[in-house]
Amino acid sequence: MSTHADKIAYFRSLPSIRERCQRVFALAQQNQLEYWTLDLSQESTIVDFVCGLISRDFGTDYDSIPPHGRWRHFVGNRVDPLLEAWDAEVLQPLEQARRLVDLMVVSVLLDAGAGNDWKYTPKEGNEKIGRSEGLAVGSLEMFEQGMFSGDASQPHRVDAVGLGNITTDDVAKALEVSDSNPMTGIEGRAQLLVRLGSVLADPASSAYFTKDGTSRPGHLVDYLLSHSTSQAVPSPVQGTKVAVKMDTMWDIVVSGLSGVWPAARTKIDGVSLGDVWPVDCLKKQDGTKEFDELVSFHKLSQWLTYSLIEVMEKLLNWTFVGKEQMTGLPEYRNGGLLIDFNLLQPNIPAMLASFNVAAPASASAQPTLLDVPPFPASHSAMVELRAVTVCMLDRLRDGINKKLGVELSLPQVLESSTWKGGREIARKLRPDTAGPPFRYIADGTVF
Repeated sequence: MSTHADKIAYFRSLPSIRERCQRVFALAQQNQLEYWTLDLSQESTIVDFVCGLISRDFGTDYDSIPPHGRWRHFVGNRVDPLLEAWDAEVLQPLEQARRLVDLMVVSVLLDAGAGNDWKYTPKEGNEKIGRSEGLAVGSLEMFEQGMFSGDASQPHRVDAVGLGNITTDDVAKALEVSDSNPMTGIEGRAQLLVRLGSVLADPASSAYFTKDGTSRPGHLVDYLLSHSTSQAVPSPVQGTKVAVKMDTMWDIVVSGLSGVWPAARTKIDGVSLGDVWPVDCLKKQDGTKEFDELVSFHKLSQWLTYSLIEVMEKLLNWTFVGKEQMTGLPEYRNGGLLIDFNLLQPNIPAMLASFNVAAPASASAQPTLLDVPPFPASHSAMVELRAVTVCMLDRLRDGINKKLGVELSLPQVLESSTWKGGREIARKLRPDTAGPPFRYIADGTVF
């Protein structure tokens, strides 16, 4: 039994994310970060920029802005034909939701930055698709082909047996990876799928994922439906709705799927915390207590949660109580937006020194952020960047809502504004690659 069980539970919780990130943001406001300088005078410029994107893409029809979720990335309306086929089979809504949860889980696990060069050619042979959308379409076609199913008679599912047969070569071949079409982190992605299979088959996870002898991600729908904290809420329009507590949903993702993440991550008493990292700027504060240097993000877990919630809201009309505990996603598009607008300005000499690289003596030859070696996720510069990103996304949401006189949710802001804005400003400033303003080591599990 861990002697720090409370600390472990805390750092794996949703509330810890904002609380720990706020600690770093407070230092940023005092100009006490090691690797970045915060210039909040640029905040209004970013708000103006992203409000322009909202006006361009949605006009004033703010209710039509969808939430940020994996569903958006299946470009070309590729999910609807699946749902129509399942309707034609007279498949019950619960099983449709199970199948779509199955798809979303494997698709999100495959969805980390693929690099600037990789592209996917869909089965219809149309224009090649890169980045998140390419990975989404690729994963959908793998799902349709039954690559994740252990039952040949039912290809449209993901189960422990099917995942147990997957190899890195299988994933690389399915995603068309080659020397001429390279993808970063392909090994990491494949290992996530293999570990997902192990987690599903683990008796310790059976309550979440096993039903009638079959272990699937989609069985989390049944777990939520029967959970003691879920309530049937009468609705005058829709009959009865199911209200699920966010804590119950989060427990499935952060506890039930904890074995999916690499074991090399930060640990307490041998227990892996997931996407939680120490940062030097917090270590140096007076009166620092044990574990005070840790900052939690749980980016991929939150991205998965946003994506799964949307499935159950759309297909089953469920409601999730406490969604406001979730945060913006600290990845390279949202963070890159802050850097590209000079709200976060890099301390290049300190970054170079951290890699034992000497800065050029000539002022005219000063390197840029892209000249700094690729950052691992554990580097304090990345932890600082990601913590500031989480806090700034809350601020930007407030600024957008004030400017437009609306009440957009954080997932709507991520979708219509910051993630999209990070991508668009990157394309404008770096048209050759459209990549982020910094380099990072991609293992397929963080960024």
